[in-house]
Amino acid sequence: MHETVLILGANGRFGRVAVRAFAEAGWLVIAQARKPLVDPGGGHVRFLGLAATQQDAIVAASTGAAVVVNAMNPLYTRWNTEALPLNANAIAIARALDATLMLPGNVYNYGSPIPSEICEETLQRPTNRKGEIRCVMEATMRRAAPRSIVVRAGDFFGGPGAGSWMDQAIVKNLGKGQITYPGRRDLQHAWAFLPDLARAFVLLAQTRANLGPHESFHFPGHSVTGDALVAGITAAARRGGILPATMSPVVKGIPWPLLRIAGIVSPMLRELASMSYLWRQPHRLCGDKLARAIGSTPHTPLDAALDSTLAELKLSGEARQGMDWA
Repeated sequence: MHETVLILGANGRFGRVAVRAFAEAGWLVIAQARKPLVDPGGGHVRFLGLAATQQDAIVAASTGAAVVVNAMNPLYTRWNTEALPLNANAIAIARALDATLMLPGNVYNYGSPIPSEICEETLQRPTNRKGEIRCVMEATMRRAAPRSIVVRAGDFFGGPGAGSWMDQAIVKNLGKGQITYPGRRDLQHAWAFLPDLARAFVLLAQTRANLGPHESFHFPGHSVTGDALVAGITAAARRGGILPATMSPVVKGIPWPLLRIAGIVSPMLRELASMSYLWRQPHRLCGDKLARAIGSTPHTPLDAALDSTLAELKLSGEARQGMDWA
């Protein structure tokens, strides 16, 4: 008997890889999205063309779903008004289905200065509104969802789609011989290769009977310095024919003071500037608890992950409508 998972926000950056991962693992996937699926999937995937606010209709069409994945993520500039209502919708749906609710978390909860090593028991001290929202989302899940699992991860990269630091800034001009790194290149930064993260969700869903009613796990992903990431991207670009074998790209930074000034009139730049501390302060996520729970944490070597990332992006200059941040 195949288990069934409902993925809310199946066209989003994480939703798309979650649909793939659960379907490949043999789950029956109900993929909710307002518009037709970008990745229709195979016979294991059923599209549910409803808005996330249509709770009753979603529940009626998802009978038997044992797991609900909240992959909904509003645009960065709409978090203040949309993040908590969407979270409440997901909780209500999980309650009606008596299902385990899963959420991809992030490091915003820990504020600035962010601890250099973040474990599940690390004290959460948000220092801006986005961190406060994330803390409220998780606390509400623990209080109101039947069962919940939060999997915290670093900045997304890889998988289909666009809308992260990697494609919106770092490799955006790679084809022109330029890499833009947002922070200090001697400091560690936490990254999550999305296909690996999605596989971790599947493994946790499959072992949920062995977990407590409300659990939080940290996905270690790739914690690398800016220098290591730049070197990895350069090598991947040469292997992929994006850069000549003898060419080293110019590496530029981001003028954060100018972004703060521009943020006076640009909501997006204002939101980005508020999170700049993550590029000035080293941090990594502990993965010991996750490894104990699922046996072996999915981990694609960085070189292979970057090869896949650049191949997915194709660096074709496609139009991008806004960053889909974790």
